[in-house]
Amino acid sequence: MEHSVEELSQVKKKVAITAAPQEVEAAIMATIALYRNTVHMDGFRKGKAPSSLIEKRFRQKIYEEARQDIVNAHINEIMRALDATPVSEIKTDGDGELARGNAYSYTLEFETLPDFDLPVYEGLEVEQEKVILDKDATGAMLDRIRLQHAKLVPIDGVGPGVDGQIVNLDFAAYENGAPLEHLNAENFDLELGARQAFEDFEKLVKTIPYGQEGEGEISFPEDFLVKDLAGKTVTMKVSVHAIKERQLPDIDDNFLKKLKFESIDELYEALNKSYMSSRASLHKSAAQNTLLTRLLKDLEFALPESMVETQLNMLLAREQDRLERLGRSLEASSGRSLEELRGDLRPQAEEIVRTRVLLLRIAKKEELVVSDQELRQQIFQASRNSGEDFETLLDRYQRSGMIFTLRDHLLADKAMDAVYDKARVTEVDPAPIRNESGKNGENRPS
Repeated sequence: MEHSVEELSQVKKKVAITAAPQEVEAAIMATIALYRNTVHMDGFRKGKAPSSLIEKRFRQKIYEEARQDIVNAHINEIMRALDATPVSEIKTDGDGELARGNAYSYTLEFETLPDFDLPVYEGLEVEQEKVILDKDATGAMLDRIRLQHAKLVPIDGVGPGVDGQIVNLDFAAYENGAPLEHLNAENFDLELGARQAFEDFEKLVKTIPYGQEGEGEISFPEDFLVKDLAGKTVTMKVSVHAIKERQLPDIDDNFLKKLKFESIDELYEALNKSYMSSRASLHKSAAQNTLLTRLLKDLEFALPESMVETQLNMLLAREQDRLERLGRSLEASSGRSLEELRGDLRPQAEEIVRTRVLLLRIAKKEELVVSDQELRQQIFQASRNSGEDFETLLDRYQRSGMIFTLRDHLLADKAMDAVYDKARVTEVDPAPIRNESGKNGENRPS
């Protein structure tokens, strides 16, 4: 193999590669041998069909697989020689298919991390707030647990419903007296005050007692996700079948048994431990952010455009998901085009990538690695959270290249932990909380 490297930018390389005719021949013969031992051909026992017949029958597949084997072997060799780790998709551009007796020439184009002098990150001093138990916070945690185990019981009286109550209802929308398809439901549970529906619709529901019907005008916003309804005003008819409220369980032996605790003291001990652990993680994260800000100050380097684009797409997708849950579209809500929105979010994406690049460079210096098992564990956890089949999700990560983004994310986390572990961390008391008069109050647990 012969190769030459062209530096397209500080973070982009183009490598021209030529495989000798002997290498091409060896790759073709190796692939033919693999096919010969694995495929079945009528009239021959497995592994006994002539190589020439195998090549004739599967020529296109054999030559393409041999070409891919050559490219994959070269990629590994080139990356070792350049001491480079691609942070983008590796684009290939070649002479087409292989030909026996001929060399094969092609190019690789990819982005890498920029090369720059790392700032000193060992022994940095940073302050971190102490964790102090807040009994009000653990009490609120217990309230949330009770809320999760609450029973829905009918309210006293006939209503109408108020915030915090759940109304079971039928609704249907009409435009000029004609029913609107797909804008109706039966036995729909609406929690009032939880922003599950438009404000106008909730206001209407709050006027209708149990067992009664009512109607009112509902106006959809201009940025409503369903374009046929965007900006329209329709008549909504509602029938209320039940109004319920949550009845919190008493903190008794039955409640503790459901939570698998022997006593109230044991429950509070677990809540306190959970609170202290979460606050410790929060305070550690704040200290790590302080360290990162200090390291990035006055540090300049080029950013791989592929990393910026990936992060930008993630920010846009996150915002789009948030708006879609509210029934709104991204462009209509902002009044700006997609390209304008990308421009607005680009500085945020670049800052995230700056941090990621710095941490990946530190990870390389510290010789940190992410194992296949760690990647699989993360994807397995994601599959459990989403309910998607693990093997299907793993395949999607591998095919889309998301597995490399995940690897870099885990590497960056390890590098951040390394910087923190090497820092001189001083615990300090929480900052005083200012009361409404603007004066410093007593130090309260954070």
